[in-house]
Amino acid sequence: MATTATTGKIETYLGAKADSLLGFKSPKIAKERLHLPGPDFLDRVYAATDRNLRVLTNLQRMFGHGRLSGTGYLSILPVDQGIEHSGGASFAKNPDYFDGGNIVKLAVEGGCNAVASTFGVLGSVARKYAHKIPFIVKINHNELLTYPNRFDQVLFGTVQQAYDMGAAAVGATIYFGSDQSTRQIVEISQAFAHAHELGMATVLWCYLRNNAFKKDKDYHLSADLTGQANHLGVTIEADIIKQKLPENNGGYQALNMGDSSYGKFDKRIYTDLCSDHPIDLTRYQVANCYMGRVGLINSGGASGANDFEEAVATAVINKRAGGTGLISGRKAFQRPMKEGVQLLNVIQDVYLSPEVTVA
Repeated sequence: MATTATTGKIETYLGAKADSLLGFKSPKIAKERLHLPGPDFLDRVYAATDRNLRVLTNLQRMFGHGRLSGTGYLSILPVDQGIEHSGGASFAKNPDYFDGGNIVKLAVEGGCNAVASTFGVLGSVARKYAHKIPFIVKINHNELLTYPNRFDQVLFGTVQQAYDMGAAAVGATIYFGSDQSTRQIVEISQAFAHAHELGMATVLWCYLRNNAFKKDKDYHLSADLTGQANHLGVTIEADIIKQKLPENNGGYQALNMGDSSYGKFDKRIYTDLCSDHPIDLTRYQVANCYMGRVGLINSGGASGANDFEEAVATAVINKRAGGTGLISGRKAFQRPMKEGVQLLNVIQDVYLSPEVTVA
């Protein structure tokens, strides 16, 4: 295994997972079939699309900013938890982040390619920061004040507002599988078309949401179901797909047990296209993003006791699977800013390491 100082540090964070994650060499879908990230990705892949010159310029702004500039990889700080998870629950660990200015400051000091947040957060400091770091304005949200709580993504502003703020991109969530997903698909596909007309890039949170997906396992995190969500996301022309890291597989099989009938699937998904290895599970998500023509960024997940170890593992899995980067929020902002910067830099070091290669 590699002996450089950077890779040695990565191995230390991975601990017992190091051999499995860094030594994996037998993916079901060969990397030669993928459109892999690299310094020329914009010219090689995005330039062949129907995106106009202004969209390409804003994609270049994102890929050309921060510590990962020019690598073809992305490190994004996303903080919309003040709405999605409530302000108190999200910022109690570090009340400084009730102030949206500190969110953008963390992204800048952390060397991120972009910062993703709400109209309110980014609008409150737009004149100070919009020209210093690319903004991704999250245009829709779930909210937790309706009683009883319901789970539906609704628009909190317009694409025009994001454009007027100088944003490089708009972001949105669709809860695929929910009873409101059809409306959300139509709503966000129209919003993304408008964003592209105005020259902004588009980032889609392709999340699953349905209580039926929880059975013997939580199939909200299955490779087959999240992969299909990704495939729907690229169909409405998202430029970047955000997805949770898969933890299992077999969602379609589980939902078709007994007398139930759900969706369409082929058993070769679980044999010829994917194994149970986390890199293979994530490779299947990449495959559903048109074999990597649309970049897959995985989310960093909730903050806990082993944030640095988990963040490095997620970055290694994403990179070796052929993904485009990591979008990590709570692990970074739910700690003092110096430590948050350190965590973001540790994630970025994985993508800067020439020894951590695509499997």
